[in-house]
Amino acid sequence: MTSSELWTRATADRYDAQETEMSSAAVLGPTLAFLAGLAGDGRALEFAIGTGRVGVPLRERGVPVVGIELSEHMAAVLRHKIDEDTLPVTIGDMATTVVDSGGFTLVYLVYNTITNLLTQDEQVECFRNAARHLEPGGRFVIELGVPPLRFLPPGQVAVPFDVSEQHLGFDTFDLVEQILVSHHFTRDGDDGRYRRGSSRHRYAWPAELDLMARIAGLELERRVADWDGAPFTQDSAKHISVWRKPT
Repeated sequence: MTSSELWTRATADRYDAQETEMSSAAVLGPTLAFLAGLAGDGRALEFAIGTGRVGVPLRERGVPVVGIELSEHMAAVLRHKIDEDTLPVTIGDMATTVVDSGGFTLVYLVYNTITNLLTQDEQVECFRNAARHLEPGGRFVIELGVPPLRFLPPGQVAVPFDVSEQHLGFDTFDLVEQILVSHHFTRDGDDGRYRRGSSRHRYAWPAELDLMARIAGLELERRVADWDGAPFTQDSAKHISVWRKPT
């Protein structure tokens, strides 16, 4: 067991409804095309597959997908969408759980989820676990936001990322431990009440991830700013990074 925080049943049941934008064709189309191109004729392993937002439609595109998921509640939601034979899921953490079903041409980890591992050691082990599952020449892909510390004025610890009628979201930072806490105030119904939630994450810079990859025996192949392949620059809010296992 790693230090990741577990998704509860209530959170898992709400997840898909809260992530409708991330499940839209505009978002998923480029994501699936990018991943399917890397998988080729091989199989893909998704770390932290969750409710199957990416894994299920990728399987429907013809890519054989296997998942690892820490939360049984999230996996239960996925299971309502697709059967175990079509998309097998192993319950366990992505840093140490081994899927004994042959090699993969692609291992991927999307939507900032590597930050759920709250220590550097665990994040390193995640890279090692990806390398363990990859065939020679296979790729490990991570989608991750760039830490928004440029928006953090001296003396302040919070950066807002969403301010709307339905949701207020902001991150607070521990700059020494590289821990951010995402705070959410989400409006429930029409009575004006808000539901409060929070989650902890360990943020990491692209260069730090490259070093983790080197420790795991992987080589950086490509880094872009989004799934459409836009160039990654100093102003990019996130990156899609691809590391390759040497042949």
